[in-house]
Amino acid sequence: MKKKILLLVLVVSGHALFAQSNTNTPYSLFGLGVENKTATGGLTGLGNTGIAQANPFEINLFNPASLSSILPKSFLYEFGLNGTYSTLQTNSVSESSSNGNISHLAIAFPIKQGWGMSIGLLPYTKTGYNIDVENAIEGSADTYITRITGEGGLNKFYLSTGFKVIKNLSFGVDVSFLFGSINQESIVYTGSLVSISDQNHYGGVKLKTGLQYKLPSIKGFENTIGATLESPSSLGGSQTRTSYKTSSSGTSISIEEDVENDLENFELPFSYGVGLTSVINKKITTSLDYRKLLWSDTAQPQNNESYADQSIYAFGVEYVSTSKKYNYWSNIKYRAGFNYNTGFLKISNQQIDSYFISFGVGLPMKKYSNDNFNISYSYGREGTLDSNLIQENFHKITLNLNFVGQWFNKKKID
Repeated sequence: MKKKILLLVLVVSGHALFAQSNTNTPYSLFGLGVENKTATGGLTGLGNTGIAQANPFEINLFNPASLSSILPKSFLYEFGLNGTYSTLQTNSVSESSSNGNISHLAIAFPIKQGWGMSIGLLPYTKTGYNIDVENAIEGSADTYITRITGEGGLNKFYLSTGFKVIKNLSFGVDVSFLFGSINQESIVYTGSLVSISDQNHYGGVKLKTGLQYKLPSIKGFENTIGATLESPSSLGGSQTRTSYKTSSSGTSISIEEDVENDLENFELPFSYGVGLTSVINKKITTSLDYRKLLWSDTAQPQNNESYADQSIYAFGVEYVSTSKKYNYWSNIKYRAGFNYNTGFLKISNQQIDSYFISFGVGLPMKKYSNDNFNISYSYGREGTLDSNLIQENFHKITLNLNFVGQWFNKKKID
């Protein structure tokens, strides 16, 4: 069944019955799925801020210019895990599910003083839905069900570098390679069963640049401003389709088998971001970020959805007592944050927005070490119940472990 017909039934008539897969949300049906909102280190507890953050002991995916702060001979490596419990609901039904994933793997190291590099792999988008759509048979009171299932998503492998241009000014470049597949199967039963299975493959390259500038200190205040630009990019696509028909007697007939088709390119928008981070008396750190993604300038293949410009507002605050005398409890970092995302998907004249609040702590792993165990909790909401749409409320736990080792540290021999 055409996706356009599915959207007409799901969005306008509101007769859809859904069951979320263990991966995501019905909104991942659209485009390339939903973007993976990954933040490294303690930034998950800070509302996913980071454009102006430059911590020499943590990897920052938001601005490649931050890599200039990595200390000589240090080697950073990090991986993250997350688990989500969510409830999907319409005006008439609701259902809960849970899932867990590896969020990212990344390393970073210095090239020389004031110049660092990072390499990493993480999910870029995620797709997971299992939707039953009730369809009316024209001229009859009977109905039939179309089941649409989807899974997969795109991954991102990135190479980033950042270096000091002059004192207090850093510049960075991030090159990301996007690749992966989204698999969708449609099953219709009207006397006989028809199954259509599509494997949609996408791939392309994204380029991001970033700046950070550390302002002169003023009476215990250390301020850093940051900015990022992401150029528009086009992801090429191809499709492999297999379909068959099964009669009521159980006989299967192949309709199409591994038929290759070209897909229209998926366009990613130009975007920019700005941020401000302030450190107050080396105890309190505040971060404020804003990002704008110009989706309305992209030419996307559309059904019943449209694309609108997207704005993301984020704020975070961190406190650490930094006692001069070592005490484990005084070196714990306490964090809180807020993030509001207008979204870019518009369905039935409703823009699918989201928000979350987050709380987190950074726990030192051992005495006199910069290794940290970062844990955060987030509560949020995505979507709306208006216009017979779907709303998701979620609880999310994120665990990020970052380790600081030595890079080419030669041992002295007496």
